[in-house]
Amino acid sequence: MGHVIIKELCKEYIERRGAPRFANNHRETNKGQQLRVLDEIDLEFHDGELVCILGPSGCGKTTLARIIAGFETKTSGTLLIDGKPVNGPSSENIFVFQHNGLLPWMTVWENVSLGVRKMQSEDEKNDRVQEYIDIVNLSGFEHHYPHQLSGGMQRRAELARALVVNPEVLFMDEPFAGLDYLTRVKMREEVINMHEYFRKTIIFITHDIEEALTMGDRVVVFTDRPAKVQLNAALDFPHPRDFSCTAELEQLRRKVYEELGVHHAL
Repeated sequence: MGHVIIKELCKEYIERRGAPRFANNHRETNKGQQLRVLDEIDLEFHDGELVCILGPSGCGKTTLARIIAGFETKTSGTLLIDGKPVNGPSSENIFVFQHNGLLPWMTVWENVSLGVRKMQSEDEKNDRVQEYIDIVNLSGFEHHYPHQLSGGMQRRAELARALVVNPEVLFMDEPFAGLDYLTRVKMREEVINMHEYFRKTIIFITHDIEEALTMGDRVVVFTDRPAKVQLNAALDFPHPRDFSCTAELEQLRRKVYEELGVHHAL
């Protein structure tokens, strides 16, 4: 499963900044007032969809993902996963963060096995850990530590650790940030292939328009804060996707650039 329904969801924080420290800082003081980050968000993510969320920096993309994952609470609105309200974190919803989350004192095997450490059968646990290490092409590196791996290999190890628990929803918050371009492209392909195989719901946060349109089954574009849904489009294009060969995809790419207020050609 992994069917997500969001209706009229809002998120507000209390402004905690006080008066400017310096005399030449003319920022208005709004301490104690409500700062709205997400404004009346209405979305539906179907079971098995790979949803890419785009938007200006600081608009609330990660905040929404954290609310859906149960790490933060909404201020108002409705949020359901498989018909049940989200009231906190769940082992069925796994988050892959922007920065390397591998524990540096543990090997690849030990990191991946964290999620299944409570399994009763030792043989079943070992088989499962090895299966997912094989799936992400890290066979032979089971006993390497994170500092002995390249950036792309570290990301693959994190992906194996997330998938080994068989989550209903996988959250990926700019998981390729900091990777070089070629490694990033390879990681896109690996995530697409794994998604085709497992068909888990994936909520993928990115700033890269081409990445979103190449990978996703759906693309959601947010406005600046307070974020509203500016565009919500299904991507019914087969893989591999080529902007130069698919006129509709190229038109959508230009539209997303326009929605975000930037030029597609420089």
